[in-house]
Amino acid sequence: MRIGSRCGDRGAERKAPALSVFRDDEDGFTTVAVALALLLSLTLVFSAASAGWVGSRSAEIQNVADATAMAGVNAVVGFSTIVQVVDACSLSLGLTGIVVFGAGLVLSCVPGLTAVGARACAAGKSILDTRTSFVRSATTGIERLEAALPLIVVANSVSCVAANCEDGLSYLGCAIPFPQRSRSDFSALSAEIDDAGMDELSERMREVSEESGEAYERMREALERGWRADCGSTPYSLYERAGSLAGLPAAENRYYPTSDTWTFGAALVRARNYYAARLSAESVQGNNAEELTDSACRRAFYEYALGEMRAGYWVERDDGSVDARMPLLPRNADETRASSLYSRQEWPCTVENGSRVLHCSLSCPGALGPSSGQASLEQLDMGVVARCGSCKMDVGELGRVAAASTSIENGFEYHWRLIVKAAEDYRAARAEWAEAEAKTKELAEEGEGAFEGALDQLSAGGPTLCPPGAWGCVSVVYRSDGGMLPGELTEAFLQSADLPAGVAVSAAALAPDEDTDGGNVLASFFDSLGASDSVVGGSLDGLLELWGSLLVGYGSACEGIAGAGGGFLDSFDGVLGGTTGSWLKGQLKGALDAAGLAPVDMRLRKPVLVNTQDVLDQSGYDDVSTVREFVSRLPDATTPYEFARSLGVELTDGASGGRVTVAELEIPGTGVSVPLTIDLSALGGVP
Repeated sequence: MRIGSRCGDRGAERKAPALSVFRDDEDGFTTVAVALALLLSLTLVFSAASAGWVGSRSAEIQNVADATAMAGVNAVVGFSTIVQVVDACSLSLGLTGIVVFGAGLVLSCVPGLTAVGARACAAGKSILDTRTSFVRSATTGIERLEAALPLIVVANSVSCVAANCEDGLSYLGCAIPFPQRSRSDFSALSAEIDDAGMDELSERMREVSEESGEAYERMREALERGWRADCGSTPYSLYERAGSLAGLPAAENRYYPTSDTWTFGAALVRARNYYAARLSAESVQGNNAEELTDSACRRAFYEYALGEMRAGYWVERDDGSVDARMPLLPRNADETRASSLYSRQEWPCTVENGSRVLHCSLSCPGALGPSSGQASLEQLDMGVVARCGSCKMDVGELGRVAAASTSIENGFEYHWRLIVKAAEDYRAARAEWAEAEAKTKELAEEGEGAFEGALDQLSAGGPTLCPPGAWGCVSVVYRSDGGMLPGELTEAFLQSADLPAGVAVSAAALAPDEDTDGGNVLASFFDSLGASDSVVGGSLDGLLELWGSLLVGYGSACEGIAGAGGGFLDSFDGVLGGTTGSWLKGQLKGALDAAGLAPVDMRLRKPVLVNTQDVLDQSGYDDVSTVREFVSRLPDATTPYEFARSLGVELTDGASGGRVTVAELEIPGTGVSVPLTIDLSALGGVP
């Protein structure tokens, strides 16, 4: 409706009485209007601020629930790391003991190193015994710790909830681990390694190896004696006599400066050349009957000796046996009678005064009658023929040819007889050595099998780790009524009110941390042991280093394990190539390569937030009904521990604080025992 003048002129509009309170005559806002607008604006501003504060404070319960779930899983992370370290100690101790035992087997095969081999075997057995004792105590300690894990999870989570109770807000709640009961299996961890086979074999190896060593020393001594008689003795030797007496050239009279390249066959070749030269140079002649007899006897002896040398042989076979014939020449009449010289019918005969007479040669002054064939010295002794009175040829004359040269140092036969005796001793010792080596090789093959068997026992499998909380932890946090709105700003405009009660649910689980290296944890653990130097001493000083390499390399590929073990086996001097010890070392290194020790995932675990439903589904719970049950039970519990027990979480008393010794670890080679102690108030660490 418009109000105007009667005359229709356009005057000022009249204001409605109700609006005049807010608008003045000049169409502006009145004081009342301005005051009311300010009041409404402030009311809206503070209402929005209050709503924001309520929303913010209400949402904080979800952050508390998230932190609570993470705190619960942190305890599981710490427990998992502890088990990884214990498992690493168990595996590395087992490997160290087996490798050291293997080194003992290798050294037990080597004559001269059997004492070191015995010490190595004793050290290996001690390490395996230490491992057995360690894993038994560690298994018990881990099981006790795992039994306390639900309480530790609840205690950690309760501490987190309590830490967030501030600014008038009170929270109640905790984290529940799933599974709630342990599904771990630590039986594989405590599996024993049977070292009885290796222990027995090592003792038998040392016995046979000592026999082999003794035979080898006799063999070397005989070889050295033979070489000295042939080349090494001064001023006379077979080499020197052959050159001086027969004038043999260097091509037929080779010199050997040491026994390393010399064999008895070399002396046999020299003797053949010598007697061939002496026979070629010897013609039966003399100024009288005596000289004629001596010449004939020498030629007969040289011819016989050359035949014997040509019939001789010396062959050393790959199996260690020796096939040889080193002829021993007669040096007197009795030994001549035992040779073919005695029975050979090679001496000329004539008929003198009706009797058949044996001569040294037809050039003999007494050989005047007609020739009557040939006869032997044996027939002479039997009376079949008569002895010549001029040359006086008989077995005694022939026996004297080598008597002098065999009895004095400047005689060729003197040194030859020494060589033949040495060859006999060498052959016998080599046969004993070959037999002992064959036994050693047989035992080494058994040792390889025992070593592989011990590795198989060790690689049978590690522990199955599924403690409470392995699938995750679900947290339920309840906020009771309270938490008054800040009244200093709003009380003039809004009525004071409290935050309503609220509940939040969250879940966290374990996840591998790709940015971490579990080997660093093991390296730090090894350094923290403060191990002193090895007390084993000698060649076994690398024992502690071996264990450290195997421990820190627990999460590495099996090539690293084989490399560390092989390096330790290679660290021993005196295991020469081509020997049984060298063969066994190669076989043991191959066994380490083929052991199938799979690398262990040593990545550290970290807690991550996950969907609550995922954790409950894996645990076999229905998401909605379970959460409702948790929420319904929480306000009725007077403490979080009662709430946890009401949900079926078994809590072990007396494990919520303090320190627990999981096991005593003896450091290999030191005799030092270190307790592995866990601080339950900071379980996220490592022992």
